[in-house]
Amino acid sequence: MATFVLVPGAWHGAWCFEPLARRLRQHGHEAYPLTLTGLGARKHLLGASVNLDTHIDDVVNLLVDEDITDAVLVGHSYGGMVITGAADRLPERVAGLIYVDAFVPADGDSCWTLANDGVRGWYLRGVGTLGYATAPLPFLDPRATAHPLASLLQSIRLRGGLDRVRRRDYVYAELWEGETPFRPTYERLLDDPEWRVHALASTHNVMGNAPDELLKVALDSVPAG
Repeated sequence: MATFVLVPGAWHGAWCFEPLARRLRQHGHEAYPLTLTGLGARKHLLGASVNLDTHIDDVVNLLVDEDITDAVLVGHSYGGMVITGAADRLPERVAGLIYVDAFVPADGDSCWTLANDGVRGWYLRGVGTLGYATAPLPFLDPRATAHPLASLLQSIRLRGGLDRVRRRDYVYAELWEGETPFRPTYERLLDDPEWRVHALASTHNVMGNAPDELLKVALDSVPAG
């Protein structure tokens, strides 16, 4: 059995991972879909001080409070930044990492530096009105909420490498419309024997468009024994 911690991307809450969480539980695993501070059901906590460190703390605190020592951290899109930071802080509690069409940052990277111009434009949408948050994109689920801008601009600070985590998977969505910001990561990891790379015929919404394939990647990631 493993314990999955499911971290959404920008503008999203735990709801985007609930279907996957239910199916993982049916297979005998624990699953915690998270709503990060300032988003979704926790949107009342949105403020100028909410940043990437806040969201990393969300995951770290869950691991500690629930005494999770076999976590498989799953991060979609922006969530890749969050699970990287959490694994760096508590590598002894993390058994695996699954990046779902997500950023895999090195020390000093941010979403802003890793994104392309099109995605940077998304990050700035509505900032003039909200001041400290980016507005949800019009084509997202109606449950999407404003996302704290600081979390997208802040550089991550890492003390070690991801090689301290035994299993690392990368899921690449092949059907992104236009230029995907994740192709450079996908191409880099394809040649890295320490990673298992999966290319799926899906849009960026992998949870909604390729649920069976994503479930298989998750189940296959569970360490034996």
